[in-house]
Amino acid sequence: MGFVPVTELPIDAATLVFEHGWQSWSPSGWYPLTAQPPRPTAPNHHVMAYRPGVSQRGFQGEGLLAVATGKEVTVFGASSPDRVPSIRCELRGDIAVVSADGDVTVRAGEYGNANQALADWADGFSAARGSVDHAVRVFGPSWCSWYGYWGKVTERDVMTEVRQFDQQDLSIDLVLLDEGYQAEIGDWLTPREDFGSTVRLAADIRSGGRRAGIWVAPFLVGSKSETARLHPEWLVPGITAGTNWGQDQLVLDVTHPGAAQHLQDVFTELCRQGYDHFKLDFLYAGAIEGRRHEQVDGIAAYRHGLRLLRAAVGPNRILHGCGAPILPSLGLVDCMRISPDTDPLVDPPSGDISQPGQRGARSTSIAREFLHGRWWANDSDCLIVRPDIQDRERWADHIEASPGLRMSSDPIGALDPWGLDRTRELLTPSSPRPHPLKDPDA
Repeated sequence: MGFVPVTELPIDAATLVFEHGWQSWSPSGWYPLTAQPPRPTAPNHHVMAYRPGVSQRGFQGEGLLAVATGKEVTVFGASSPDRVPSIRCELRGDIAVVSADGDVTVRAGEYGNANQALADWADGFSAARGSVDHAVRVFGPSWCSWYGYWGKVTERDVMTEVRQFDQQDLSIDLVLLDEGYQAEIGDWLTPREDFGSTVRLAADIRSGGRRAGIWVAPFLVGSKSETARLHPEWLVPGITAGTNWGQDQLVLDVTHPGAAQHLQDVFTELCRQGYDHFKLDFLYAGAIEGRRHEQVDGIAAYRHGLRLLRAAVGPNRILHGCGAPILPSLGLVDCMRISPDTDPLVDPPSGDISQPGQRGARSTSIAREFLHGRWWANDSDCLIVRPDIQDRERWADHIEASPGLRMSSDPIGALDPWGLDRTRELLTPSSPRPHPLKDPDA
């Protein structure tokens, strides 16, 4: 379906437009009419951090766009998480022409804070579909291996940190083993040769009264993996989810009975090992359009895949979305990364703020604060405050002001006295209720 007009709105020099990005890492925010909104700087970034296969023109939101002129705010949104249109706002003189390539709802009203209009839309969108039928969970303070050990993490590294928690009086409920333990992307039950044992690690974490979490990219299959070699019939043909880890990333076809069973078997086994928090990363792959075993569109396949995971892990374990299509995840995850990755650097070398860097992580997570306590608990990414982190004071202040998960990711031994004190201060339980909304003009 092509773009068709929705409405025209009068604008002035003070008008702001809100673009909502497709997935966790896609830039989002309010922009003045003179702004050039963030766009991908490389084709691989487009696939992995924006909406694959969708071109952008003017201001463009994926399932959500708003225009604020004075106190009048008009919100254009998807009518269902199963159908997420692209919504454009193009300027013609003193008129904004809004168009979309699918059905949208339109809500207009006067607001003292334009973000309240987004919050009201989010409340209405979920309530109309009964999509959030339970209280948003409160999460305890957590620690993640990624920003300390990256993809070379070992079992020994993680347990070294666990011992430090007690020695340094750090309150940690969840220990999350992030990417790097696996032999290949897609071979989730085969550890990297020099990693150690995921079974023993989960048991050791739990023996201290803590919870064990693990990272999985459930809809990705690396082209070098045993899964890809042995089961090409489980893959969406002719489709890649980008290039990463030095190889093409292929897409698991969750509508294929064999692939669906494989996915559930993996998560059933990880539950058996003792993991009860699953950081599900690179989820955008599951929604890429392609020819699947069952003739469904990408969003339907994605939502089917998340339902398979929920059936495998049960209602009480945690599904934590990341790199995930935002609207299609409604009602299917407990917490959600709402920004790109942070980084020791403020700005990504590519200049594309969808890529790891503190600037994009700050701006996009602030823009999506309205989702916290409404759809899930927000994840604004990890606290990193060791001395070699650029502008670490500002990043810590951002985490302090952001609602949702609190997760440290420094090697504890690398923290100086300031960093250790700041980490103790900020490792607090997540807030369950919506956070006071920031003024977009502030």
